[in-house]
Amino acid sequence: MPFPTTNATEELPAVNQILASVGQAPVTTLDQTNPDVAIAYDTLIQVSRDVQAEGWSFNTEYKVEVTPDSSNQISYSTNVLQMNLSDGEGYGSKAAIRKNGKLYDRVNHTDIWTDDIVKLDIVYFYDWVDLPIPIQDYITARAATIVSTRIVGDPAQHKFLAGREGLARANAMEYECNQGNFTYFGHPKGNNNYVSYQPYKALQR
Repeated sequence: MPFPTTNATEELPAVNQILASVGQAPVTTLDQTNPDVAIAYDTLIQVSRDVQAEGWSFNTEYKVEVTPDSSNQISYSTNVLQMNLSDGEGYGSKAAIRKNGKLYDRVNHTDIWTDDIVKLDIVYFYDWVDLPIPIQDYITARAATIVSTRIVGDPAQHKFLAGREGLARANAMEYECNQGNFTYFGHPKGNNNYVSYQPYKALQR
């Protein structure tokens, strides 16, 4: 899975949406020699990485079993944004960070992992085609707001686009809440079995 994305065919419509938002004509290819296209495309990639790095239901997996390599090290794959030691697995005396492209224990000052298997919570970077539509829409809207500042610099346009970005963010968060089934009960990550009260069940009686 490439990082950053390279699926130009799928990303072209998003770039054209960004260009249209700032009053620029659409393009048929992602020609990087066109400065406006280059800015729009680079901003789209940057924002996609930033948004995905927040960690969403669609790109976060818990308790992934990772085997250290022959040197007892764990390297960051090109499609990994974050890795952290899973809670409740006996890693209380360790704290993982990224250092020199490896998973590093900053408590014990080593990147050597002697466990046969290390359980990690991982946030992945996905290609554009694998992103949910609400997330694509939010990334595109956020990128348009940034591009407006970089290319046009019109405060009125920026304010309008910022409002549209806020709406797209709200839609993305609604999607996230529906997918994550979150509650305030503090269930373990990825293991929420609580089903809230649903009025229609009472009507069935």
